[in-house]
Order: sequence, then structure tokens, then C-alpha cells
Amino acid sequence: MPSMELGKVLVFLGAMLVVAGVVVMLLGRAHFPLGRLPGDFLYRGKNTTVYFPLATSMLVSVVLSILLYLISRWRR
Repeated sequence: MPSMELGKVLVFLGAMLVVAGVVVMLLGRAHFPLGRLPGDFLYRGKNTTVYFPLATSMLVSVVLSILLYLISRWRR
């Protein structure tokens, strides 16, 4: 039976990835500046480009924390 549980977990994670992908696509079409927020650092040198999405990472972290908190409260 452990393989059945692993299968369920993998299906759930795959579904969550699909949902996350759809959300990112819809945000892109709505011209939400995810990845271009103030606080996202971009350095373009002569032969290199470094991109560090600090503000976007913080925003995603806060949203996921709130979402997971609400899910944990709902499951009790």
C-alpha cells in the first residue's frame, strides 16, 4: 500500500504544478508585474546578466504562507 500513497502524493503535486502554471500564465496576460517588481535586482554587464527577484520572492513567500496557514486551519 505505500506505493498507492506515493502515487497519490505525486498526482497531487502534479496537479498543484499545473494550477501554479495556469496562475502564472493568467498573471502574465493580466500584465501583473510578477518578476519586475521594485526590489527585483537586475545587473547587465558586458558579458553577463544577473537577475535576483528579491521582491517577487518575498511576495510569493507571504502569499504561500497565508494560503498554507488557511489550509491548515481548515483541516482541523
